[in-house]
Amino acid sequence: MGFLSKIFGASKKMPVHVDDKNFEAEVLRSGVPVILDVWGPNCGPCKQLEPVIQSLAGTYDGRVKVCEMGTHFAPRAAGMLQVTATPTVIYFAKGKEKERIMGVRGSLYHEQTVEELFGIPKKAEG
Repeated sequence: MGFLSKIFGASKKMPVHVDDKNFEAEVLRSGVPVILDVWGPNCGPCKQLEPVIQSLAGTYDGRVKVCEMGTHFAPRAAGMLQVTATPTVIYFAKGKEKERIMGVRGSLYHEQTVEELFGIPKKAEG
């Protein structure tokens, strides 16, 4: 970690934006496990979940692909996934859905889910 990063904190890793055009390539054909955050416009709980998803993107950078998909940008993909409420976080491995979580959960919950589903521990800090 560089000097400025120590002072100001590490730069944030942003989730990959997914829409109907790139859903298959980014999620279903990913070479690494995927966490897909499905959110809706004007969804208060979705806004609460946003920093958790950003944190997961940084924590698992290069080991798990963290994606975000607005239902208004991907109505076909949201329909295919049968998303009935937002936020919904869906975990994929090799193009197959492994777990689905509706509502807001904290970082620790998602970190434990990643370790249980994919066997990928959180990076050691320091």
